[in-house]
Amino acid sequence: MDMTSVKNADINFYFDPICPFAWMTSKWIRIVQAQRDYTVDWRFISLRLINSHIDYDTHFPEEYHAQHTAGLRLLRVASAAREKHGREAIGPLYAAFGARIMEAGPDEGRDPGWQGAPDLAAGALAEANLPTSLVDALDDTARDAEIQAESDEALSLTGKDVGTPIVHFEPPEGIAFFGPVISRLPDEEQAGVLWDHVIGLARFPGFAELKRSLRERPQLPSFGVTAQETGKTEDWHAGSRRLKK
Repeated sequence: MDMTSVKNADINFYFDPICPFAWMTSKWIRIVQAQRDYTVDWRFISLRLINSHIDYDTHFPEEYHAQHTAGLRLLRVASAAREKHGREAIGPLYAAFGARIMEAGPDEGRDPGWQGAPDLAAGALAEANLPTSLVDALDDTARDAEIQAESDEALSLTGKDVGTPIVHFEPPEGIAFFGPVISRLPDEEQAGVLWDHVIGLARFPGFAELKRSLRERPQLPSFGVTAQETGKTEDWHAGSRRLKK
């Protein structure tokens, strides 16, 4: 592990490549990163591992198990890339994953878990200038302990009743929070304003939570929502489109 890059990062961003809201937030963070000259350490949090205690059949829509498992498979590849090519490899690889999962067209009609397929991982690796042989890590369960430890690290910053992403600003002493969950990408001017407001609120002593579970479907091709449309409003109670039974 390159501890220098960890200590010098302005932001630690914990992501699961399967999460559309983490992806939308990451696109916003990249705008802010360029504007403020921040460094970002892209770290792992697995929805499949942090929900391992939950009965998927009764708590989630049927496709969630396959989707969360696909995210874990891609994180194994990212773990192998980080080990062999350094932490700086993860930002471009996450961007390549997201382009293929979130920006390539609607999910409808695809088999659940398609995001964890070897050809998708290989294409992302090639785009990130990484060896496609790293695709072999998709089924390397020996990497799950590292991913679990990093997921636990993320939750230790916020508490467990959160999802992805988790943002840690000015680590190790700085503030950490879940989200923000956004469905629309701010423009260049809005991006910095939103950042300042989020950081200002999070820095207020004693602040804990500001939340609503109603969310617009994100403006992403994977949801069939263009940047000119407003996504359908849904109730993501308990942090996901959880089934009520």
